[in-house]
Amino acid sequence: MDTYFVYVTAADETEAAKISRTVVEERLAACANQLGSIQSVYWWDGKVCEGAEVAVVLKTSGPRKQELIERIQQLHSYDCPCIVCLPIADGNPAFLKWIQDETQLAH
Repeated sequence: MDTYFVYVTAADETEAAKISRTVVEERLAACANQLGSIQSVYWWDGKVCEGAEVAVVLKTSGPRKQELIERIQQLHSYDCPCIVCLPIADGNPAFLKWIQDETQLAH
């Protein structure tokens, strides 16, 4: 099955919740896990920056992946949001089927 973990960082809990709820309601993701506050260190505009962010892990199917990426970009406050798709190589077949089922276009 073509399934993915999608890792996203958001500016704060409010933004993380908005992205999570929207993409699950729109069936672009079967599930969202808000992992809470993280401290990030990164390059931006030629200098090293630090700040608090919120990490989110989404689960989606291959057919919905690109649409999910585009929707997160629309909802996100950053110019260049972190959106990384990691293929799920293996796992509980029932769980992977659930991801597929919950992200189907027709419901």
